Amino acid sequence: MSSRDRLAEQFELSRPRLRSVAYSMLGSVSEAEDAVQECWLRLDHSDAAAIDDLRRWLTTVVGRICLDMLRARKARREDYSGTWLPEPLVEEPDEDGPEHQAELADSVGMALLVVLESLTPSERLAFVLHDVFALPFEEIAQIMDRRPEAARQLASRGRRRVQAAPRPDSDLGLQRRVVDAFLAAAREGDFDALLGVLAPDVVLRFDLGRNLSPQGPLVGAEPVARHVLSTAPRYVALATPVVVNGSAGVLFGSRDRLISVLSCTVVDGHIAALDLVVDPDKLRHLSIAP
Repeated sequence: MSSRDRLAEQFELSRPRLRSVAYSMLGSVSEAEDAVQECWLRLDHSDAAAIDDLRRWLTTVVGRICLDMLRARKARREDYSGTWLPEPLVEEPDEDGPEHQAELADSVGMALLVVLESLTPSERLAFVLHDVFALPFEEIAQIMDRRPEAARQLASRGRRRVQAAPRPDSDLGLQRRVVDAFLAAAREGDFDALLGVLAPDVVLRFDLGRNLSPQGPLVGAEPVARHVLSTAPRYVALATPVVVNGSAGVLFGSRDRLISVLSCTVVDGHIAALDLVVDPDKLRHLSIAP
């Protein structure tokens, strides 16, 4: 095996972690893959023999790539109409073993990703690398070309924003029961049942993409319930329960004809947030070609 082949093999072992770091930073499957591939290109053109700690080097490089991508995307998003939501990760809800449940518990949830979108690129990088991936501030500071204390302050600001957001229930079984009750009420056209499953201050966000008229968020149980009942006749029959970023959610359509994905944030047994991704560009990675 050549030295380049050995390097490629080591990189492939690190790829899942790098992909997870990049997705947590970017909230985009496609951009995360681009960041990881760019990391490999930089490694392939580097003096690998001079790298003392490959894992640290790769994390540093992918962190810097993601930071640059976030800064560029922030400038582009100023002309984005409507709500920008992360690309969802979807799994079928048929693997309930403890090992799989542990994997889901480590997932970066949609609720957290939505909050992370409100942070500055530097705050997001510092918070994700320290609080999610347990990197020391000394390493984070090197990635950001700042002092460790500055990185600590950025992570602290991000943490305060995250802690102020609703904390989803950790019991996936409970989440599923709440989402099942939500779907049942939508199918039956039961307004009161919907009010019973929605939190009073529930928020419904829409990401329709660039080709549809923007739709601002709806806030409050009654407006959300009225909207759900107005659209349920068209879509509820196409609903399939799934796991979205480790939490209970709904897929509308099928993997070969995907319409949308709904992420449900369940807090204290009620739905506190509904995030609907319709943008086909953000669902392409989930589709199976017919």
